Amino acid sequence: MHKFDTKVQYLKYKVLREVARLAWQDKLLENVLDIPNIIVPGKEPTMRCCVYKEKAIVAERVKLAMGGNKENPNVIEVIEIACDDCPVGGYEVTNACRGCLAHHCEDACKKGAISYDHNHVAHIDKSKCVECGACAKVCPYTAIVSRKRPCEMACKVKAISTKEQRASTIDNNKCTECGACVYACPFGAIMDKSYILEVIKILKENKDNNVYAIVAPAIASQFRFAKTGQVIKGIKELGFNFVVEAALGADMVALEESKELAEKGFLTSSCCPAFVSFIKTNFPNLVEHISHNLSPMATLGKYIKEQDKNAKVIFIGPCTAKKSEAKKDSVKEYIDVVLTFEELQALLDSKDIDITALQEEKLDNASNFGRLFARTGGLSSAVEQALKEQNIDFEVKPVICDGIEACKLALLKKNKNVLDGNFIEGMACLGGCINGAGCLNHSDKNKIEVEKFGSLSNKCMLDSIKN
Repeated sequence: MHKFDTKVQYLKYKVLREVARLAWQDKLLENVLDIPNIIVPGKEPTMRCCVYKEKAIVAERVKLAMGGNKENPNVIEVIEIACDDCPVGGYEVTNACRGCLAHHCEDACKKGAISYDHNHVAHIDKSKCVECGACAKVCPYTAIVSRKRPCEMACKVKAISTKEQRASTIDNNKCTECGACVYACPFGAIMDKSYILEVIKILKENKDNNVYAIVAPAIASQFRFAKTGQVIKGIKELGFNFVVEAALGADMVALEESKELAEKGFLTSSCCPAFVSFIKTNFPNLVEHISHNLSPMATLGKYIKEQDKNAKVIFIGPCTAKKSEAKKDSVKEYIDVVLTFEELQALLDSKDIDITALQEEKLDNASNFGRLFARTGGLSSAVEQALKEQNIDFEVKPVICDGIEACKLALLKKNKNVLDGNFIEGMACLGGCINGAGCLNHSDKNKIEVEKFGSLSNKCMLDSIKN
């Protein structure tokens, strides 16, 4: 059994596995209320204040495993009952406060939120505090510190705030659905909706042998307890007829994107849906510079459905934002459902498929450059290579952005016409797709494993597409 990064991931996996197990057996509807008792079998709580609350939270996880709130377009949702044990955070006075006479903090606060007790120790009135940080800046003892919730710290687009009822809330107008908050929350109070039931329905109704799995190259870094070829065989054991590398779509995108870049002179990449969403929300004047190419996932899905009119296409990868991308008007006709690697693990185990006991199945669709799209810098290298393979005389000056904060900085520079570069490669997740929220593990080794996987291919991009 794979060892997850955290117990939160393991709990999420167990819920997904049980939902899937019952769905395969057509017993989900009559047995769905039993899942909390399966996950929390005893009468003593193991994680929460009482077993009743623990089971109530599992029930909410089950709802998300079954698709979540249909009225909320965001694929990321907050489980409010699981969130209230997390400290509200914000600026706090620590025991480093010496009760000095200067009272710089009081003078700096324009809202009158600072008061003092009989020992002259400062206190902050949360009902008046606006979290400006002015008091912290002037304290000579650095006794005032900002203690944000993990989800707020993880969200670099400032889409998360805290309700009066203590639960975090997500601003859908700011959220890029990258899932950073999902992985960061130590209580598992933020989760991505799962469409695992839609996948099971497609596989169960498969009569025409036309179900395709498009697998992201990051798969090579995730199932380390087995060989990548065994994972591919396991996917077919689930009922998929064909498994194709998303890296082939990456080769297709790189060839087209390089031509577009040479023609226009400046581009921002379109592969990461969270990055594209960030531009549209925060830099609308730069939208015209976003590459007109679909992502590798959508590009390959489009090609498959053009060749096979009856095809059902399911993308399997590390990204929660891909779930949202698949529902966009420009993509939904090409991709039927998106699964994360977490969900793939749950699916395999719901059918008791031990991939370590399977024969390997070869995966050989793409070039090394297409496979390296999975990590930061890979896309830029692929665009440079694509220009060479097509004999296009154009010098790429890539600006490689590792994480959404780096993306923001590059876009701000472009806005002010001080950017030294003509191609912004934007990746919302640090390290790239290899560290997406839907990964089984987040490790420094992920990059090494993907690069090893890439080195196994000796194809050029043009050859991978021809073949």
